[in-house]
Amino acid sequence: MAPRTPDSEANIDQCCVNVIRTLSMDAVQKANSGHPGAPMGLAPAGYVLWTRVMKHNPRNPDWPDRDRFVLSGGHASMLLYSLLYLTGYDLSLDDIKQFRQWGSRTPGHPEYAHTPGVETTTGPLGQGFANAVGMAMAERHMAARFNQPDHPVVDHYTYVMCGDGDLMEGVAAEAASLAGHLGLGRLICIYDDNDISIEGSTDIAFTEDVAQRFSAYNWHVLTVSDGNDLAAIEEALQAARAETERPSMIVLRTQIAYGSPNKQGSADAHGAPLGVEEVCLAKDFLGCDKDQHFCVPADALAHCRQTAERGQAAEEQWRTLHAAYAKAHPELADQWVNAVTHFLPRDWEKDLVAFAPSDGAVATRAASGKALNALAERIPTLMGGSADLAPSNNTFLKGLPEFQKGSYHGRNIRFGVREHAMGAIMSGLFLHGGIRPYGGTFLVFADYVRPAIRVAALMGLPLIYVFTHDSVAVGEDGPTHQPVEHLASLRAIPNLTVLRPCDANETVDAWIQAIRSTNSPVVVALSRQNLPVLERSQTNGQLVRGGYVLSDCQGAPDILLIATGAEVHLALAAQTELAQKKIAARVINMPSWELFEKNSDTYKNEVLPPAVTARLAIEAGIEMGWQRYVGVAGKVIGINTFGASAPGATVLEKYGFTVANVVAQAEQLLNG
Repeated sequence: MAPRTPDSEANIDQCCVNVIRTLSMDAVQKANSGHPGAPMGLAPAGYVLWTRVMKHNPRNPDWPDRDRFVLSGGHASMLLYSLLYLTGYDLSLDDIKQFRQWGSRTPGHPEYAHTPGVETTTGPLGQGFANAVGMAMAERHMAARFNQPDHPVVDHYTYVMCGDGDLMEGVAAEAASLAGHLGLGRLICIYDDNDISIEGSTDIAFTEDVAQRFSAYNWHVLTVSDGNDLAAIEEALQAARAETERPSMIVLRTQIAYGSPNKQGSADAHGAPLGVEEVCLAKDFLGCDKDQHFCVPADALAHCRQTAERGQAAEEQWRTLHAAYAKAHPELADQWVNAVTHFLPRDWEKDLVAFAPSDGAVATRAASGKALNALAERIPTLMGGSADLAPSNNTFLKGLPEFQKGSYHGRNIRFGVREHAMGAIMSGLFLHGGIRPYGGTFLVFADYVRPAIRVAALMGLPLIYVFTHDSVAVGEDGPTHQPVEHLASLRAIPNLTVLRPCDANETVDAWIQAIRSTNSPVVVALSRQNLPVLERSQTNGQLVRGGYVLSDCQGAPDILLIATGAEVHLALAAQTELAQKKIAARVINMPSWELFEKNSDTYKNEVLPPAVTARLAIEAGIEMGWQRYVGVAGKVIGINTFGASAPGATVLEKYGFTVANVVAQAEQLLNG
């Protein structure tokens, strides 16, 4: 085969770019659903990044020192699928043809752990951007912790593609601000500046100067005025890689649906197929065969597949480096392996911290802080912080440095008042590998984190959310800060485990359960107010069951009192008074619905005997959901309105969280 001339090189480059465009058009058209416009406009940038700049090995998508790529605008998924297929990942042309179909490996938006090479689940705009910030933070932390002179075993970049919609979302602003503050020089964003959103031109709602905005965030900003100029795109990417003190944004001027004679530059191309006739016209314009569908010329495929050869060579070179590193620094190498494999040290959960009734009442948020600090001494990958609430959440790791620019080895993250970004960054930290993240705020502000929690649950990431001030007992701050619907809201998220421990010791158990989780994020809901410490034998590590008999009565129970968190102590006091009235009450502590539901029906029926229909649930939150446990004959003492500003004890009393009211409600149930 004759060597390629410069003209032939340009031809093959343009052919590859157009293959990305035609694959995207054809897949969307066949599915009769999808977003062809962004992949067509971004095809040149994707091609340059994936075949010329990015360090990755399609034959091993999980190579630890690969560059990370995040498509924040997940609706442009056909761009990503086309690149994965063309460069040699385990994704076939038949998979491309099954775009958006049941059971396919090419769902409508990229899904982590579903398609090889997809680093994170994206679709909710802006969150992918924040995921990328988390990945870049993880890279800096791991490099600071493990790299040695002449042995840079952590040496990679994080690339993110985003669009106007991503940058309109507040989470992207939060994350960009933090990234600039931290000086994440290994983070590079390609901004698809095409002036189009679903409703039309961005002029209707988005007229800011994005370049100036990111410059103000302390980002390094570059501009490429022609999104089809491969050389200019590559030059900008290399300039971004050379900037070490600031994250970089490349403002890339593109045209949505480039090549479509009637849809180019139009919002009509954003979220709908171009139409059979328009696809043919676009293929004519691009110099492709309009009569062929999913056409991939052999020379274009061979050219793109050279990426796999280069990636394999890059990984082999890294493995040689890592072998030398392991020989020169065996202890560090072992720690690195433990970090990236999420290995837990032996006996990490043994004899952590214990509390006794004689210690007096302890807020579970305070117990959580002690448990977290004890765990951090044993688990060096545990890293996190709060959304500017560390003193209240008790999430600061005492004696350890902060993660800041120039101090990337630190494990205390100052997220600032950026709850949504915190949640999405936590996902990025874990997805990168080597870090077990946690993040804290007040339970009422779980609303700000919820979109990130939902996607983390979808991905099955074992993140830990520390949500304190978990009820109206917050008191004087009033209804804006008193959560009532939040526990129910979190319990509604599939694959999220919600834990609400009843005392200090059970809080330690909650942390153990959270650390043990491997495929589900965990919420630990904690009290602001002090709570009595029960005898250890009463709770005895039973939180893992989700629900258990905390205090039983003599003989068969007349009524079941079911409670969580602080309200468990109210149930225990009511049990004593009911016993004086010759009423046998069983107290059931149910710190986690999700864990309880994993038990066998036999166990659940032992705890909640079907024959006992008099059931009273007690929780300082909305009643929704408790009906599954109290049944049609039972009742719930809850709060179905917003709270009020007053001392916490007063608020609880006014809403019926008193021993007298629990006893009265129990008697009413029994008396019909």
